Parts: sequence; structure tokens; C-alpha cells
Amino acid sequence: MPLGALRPSPLVEQATQHLRDQINGGQWPVGTKLPAETALAKTLGVGRSTVREALRALAGAGLLQARQGAGVFVIATEPEEDWPTRLRRAEVTDVYEVRMLVEVQAARLAAQRRTKADLTAMRTALEARRAAAAGDDAAFVDADIALHAAVVTGARNPVLSDLFVEFVPALRTGLIELLDILDLRAHAPNHGDEAHEALVRAIERGDADAAGSTLQTELAETLARLHRL
Repeated sequence: MPLGALRPSPLVEQATQHLRDQINGGQWPVGTKLPAETALAKTLGVGRSTVREALRALAGAGLLQARQGAGVFVIATEPEEDWPTRLRRAEVTDVYEVRMLVEVQAARLAAQRRTKADLTAMRTALEARRAAAAGDDAAFVDADIALHAAVVTGARNPVLSDLFVEFVPALRTGLIELLDILDLRAHAPNHGDEAHEALVRAIERGDADAAGSTLQTELAETLARLHRL
């Protein structure tokens, strides 16, 4: 597929797309060295600065790599996806399995490390979850996630907290769909209240084993429902 001259605007975006098409189409396989900037500029009908910006964009996407004194080489044919994008594309069951690993350990740590302020936040979130039972599924899921977030915060580990935040968008979508499809709240608007009360009580009394096992059981039941969809 010939490159062809480009329209005047927007030049950088067009140059980037044309070069990406060449890479995706197999014109330059992985490991290939690209022509020099001057040659690319002449073929595309743009200036070297435009080509340079396009190459920089493709390098940022993980397709190209500049090697000092050697040139620019193709290192991939598809752009790298960041972590949030990969989570959005992942199966909700896969996300949920990892969520279990993160949250069960977080609950155990929260039972050992929680502060008075953390316990207050958990109790407040539990009551908010109960209040949200009168609302729609989206509001209920948001309140449920807020309670789980309070538990994770109580673990006092910023890495665990950051991981949980990354999972939230995919989890929210999956849980809303689960409630809608299975109509779990038709006869129990505050679905799972007893398990969440038990979780908060275990953390309050500092029982790490009980906190972990309670959350493990609650999340495993939800995961089993997701697998059956």
C-alpha cells in the first residue's frame, strides 16, 4: 500500500495514522528499520518536524523504538493498552477473581490496622448501603462499592487502595448487570446486608480470620452467579 501525499491538516495526526497503517499492514514487520525522517517526509509530503512528532506518537503507543545511532525500529504491530483499558475489555469474571484476591487480603489487614476513623467510615458506608436499598440498582451498587472501598482503605496499604480504584469501573458495570439480569433485589432490596454487617463487625473486633473468610464467602457467591450468566 503506497503512502501517498497527505492533505494539509491535521498533518501530525494524518502522518501518524498513515505510518500506523503501514506497520499494521505488514509494510514494515517487527524488527524493521524505518526509512530516515527525510525520506518519510518526502514520501508523505510533510516537513521533518511533522514526521518526528508522528514517530514520537507511535513510540509512545509502543509500536516504535528509537535506538541511538541506529535509527527507528518497529517493535510491535498493535498499540499497548494501558491498565484501565485492559480492565474495561476484560471479562467481568476475570476482574472479579482478582478483586477477590485484593479485597480478602485487604479485609484481613483492615482487621489488624484499622483506625477509629476507618471504623467510623465503614459504619457510615454500611448505613448508606442500607439507605440505598430503597433506590435503583445503580445507586445500590455505588453504595456497596463505597463500603468495600472503606474496608480496603482500612488496610492502610496505598497499593491495595490504588488497585481497588482501578477495578471499580469494570466492577460497577458487571454488578449492575448482575442485579438486573438475576433480579436479586426483587425480594431482598438490601441484598447481602447480613454478610456486610458480619464483615464490619469482624473488622471492628480485630478478627482477621473472620473478616477474610466472611468476605471470601460473600464474594465467591457473587462470582458463582457471574459464571452462570
